[in-house]
Amino acid sequence: MDTSAINDAVITLEPGTQLALAISLAFTMFTVALGLKTDDFSFLKSHKRSVAYGLAAQIIGLPLITLALLWAFNPMAGIALGMLIVACCPGGNVSNLFTRLSRGDVAYSVSLTTCSSVFSAAVLPVMILFWTSLYAPTRNLVEAIHLDRTAFALNTSLTLLLPLVAGIGLSHKWPSLAHRLQKLFLPLAVLIIAVIIVLGLWSNMGLLQDFGSQIMPFVVLHNASAFALGAIIGLLGLRTKASKRALVFEIGIQNSGLGLLIMLSQFGGLGSGAMIIATWGIWHFVGGFAVTGLYRLADRFIQSPSKLQEDPYGL
Repeated sequence: MDTSAINDAVITLEPGTQLALAISLAFTMFTVALGLKTDDFSFLKSHKRSVAYGLAAQIIGLPLITLALLWAFNPMAGIALGMLIVACCPGGNVSNLFTRLSRGDVAYSVSLTTCSSVFSAAVLPVMILFWTSLYAPTRNLVEAIHLDRTAFALNTSLTLLLPLVAGIGLSHKWPSLAHRLQKLFLPLAVLIIAVIIVLGLWSNMGLLQDFGSQIMPFVVLHNASAFALGAIIGLLGLRTKASKRALVFEIGIQNSGLGLLIMLSQFGGLGSGAMIIATWGIWHFVGGFAVTGLYRLADRFIQSPSKLQEDPYGL
């Protein structure tokens, strides 16, 4: 089988589809921002160390672990690009749900999601360009697709940052309206991302069947490494089990829907990268539920769940 076919596969997008993706990206960020409150940032003042550990693991640690995996296993360039884009994305809001199900520190989880979302809205394209430049195959691939780096950085930052600022501003000034709008918009935003993922997988089902054996090992290994990184950083830097659990999910659950939108709209719809990100978007739920199950079993057979909340902020 010609393994280069997966890198040659491109999801062709019409101009109207590209515009729709950009609108979807802005709508998703606006919807996320509606749920962000200024109180979430007050966590920074009294818990600087725990937030610093979490953000360092998210922004620096996960891309570094990803690079290590790429150097160790040397996947095809498109697969590597998809992995790096996922690693650069902020934590997903689903991490807050898994943290709650696992009796982790929800306040800490929400604070990290908020901070990483705001940070990524400002510098995500710069992060993607920086980390992809450190791995020769992805650096060469970005050059080969003739990506306009300046346009990519400006367009993506504006598409992410403006809706985020608008959503946070609305949430601060009219919190009740923001709450009602998010209840209305959030299912639609989730549906949009779900449809994009499903259609992306469906339209490339032939490639997925042919190359699934090449894609899945990297998705599973990458996601497992993300969960493990969160566990290690939490073990070294946080003091309570509740905060450690929150960090595990914050690093292991990424906003892969955002990554897929960026891949499709900015990187020419590269088939291998898109399939990696789309598969990641499904698999991290599998990993999340597996880790949640392990934590619940530990609570049942090893320790009392009440001990998790001795210090709810991990300091």
